[in-house]
Amino acid sequence: MCPAQAASLPDPSAVRLPGPWAHQDVHANGLRFHIVEPLESVGDHGRELVLLLHGFAEFWWAWRHQLAPLAQAGLRPVAVDLRGYGDSDKPPRGYDATTLASDVAGLVRSLGHRSAVLVGHAEGGLISWAVAALHPAQTRGIAVVSAPHPIEVRRAMLADPHQIASALPSLLHHQIPRVPERALRQGDGEGAARLLRERSGPSWRSTADFAETERLARMAVQIPKCAHLALEYQRWAFRSQFRPDGWRFLRQTRRVLQTPGLLLRGEQDRYVLHRPMERSLRWLQVADSATIPESGHYAHQENPQAVTERLLTFLARQSLAAR
Repeated sequence: MCPAQAASLPDPSAVRLPGPWAHQDVHANGLRFHIVEPLESVGDHGRELVLLLHGFAEFWWAWRHQLAPLAQAGLRPVAVDLRGYGDSDKPPRGYDATTLASDVAGLVRSLGHRSAVLVGHAEGGLISWAVAALHPAQTRGIAVVSAPHPIEVRRAMLADPHQIASALPSLLHHQIPRVPERALRQGDGEGAARLLRERSGPSWRSTADFAETERLARMAVQIPKCAHLALEYQRWAFRSQFRPDGWRFLRQTRRVLQTPGLLLRGEQDRYVLHRPMERSLRWLQVADSATIPESGHYAHQENPQAVTERLLTFLARQSLAAR
């Protein structure tokens, strides 16, 4: 990349968007993480901590609709830029599930809490499963959106022809060196915008909220290193299936969790299908699930009111929300 091109790329601080929230830096697991939380709950250790973890090629903005309602319910919601994303640190390594789980467990402690409810979408959901299995003391509950249990992901990708046809082509494409990075960034971030269009439902795509989210996704994927490091998540997920570290991780997750869980999926999600989400219920001793209408893969953004209502009901049922 020539100096002129590098100079034209967005600065990581571009994700520090204005709004009724505070931007902060928190150090955990040897890295600096950018976090966002509503002004009314900043640093309130008396509230239950809810960590919001975004998915592939996104950043904290994905949870903008949930921040205020969760704070108003007496919780302390904190949206995070995961390692390699947004304005968080971007080390060259550490994109395996075990390290990512340690990141989140460390964030819980760095934020001054003993445990947290983890709410994750897609890759953020897989990290939530990992934290619950590897760091149960830091996990008060998990709620995942379009994120089956890691063992059910593997099972579906090996045996379910519909799930294979839906997800395997892009996963294989992401294993190629350099090519998928260019595809995400080129055309002013067209690759990231295309993912949003292809995986969302039609209702959201016609809204101003979608247009703004698409604009920000284009910007965020062009932050230096972001495209490459986002793909490192996908590369580990695929390659670990054939390596001892991946087998060890799956063994560690092969047990029913005592952590209560909520599993959500958009009704029109063509990327993560119903069957692996349904089968994931077996890995939770206390579990609930719901299908979110009028939404695809990004249910928490496409139908945020329905997702937030489900989250608040789940938290109240588990006596996690303030009464």
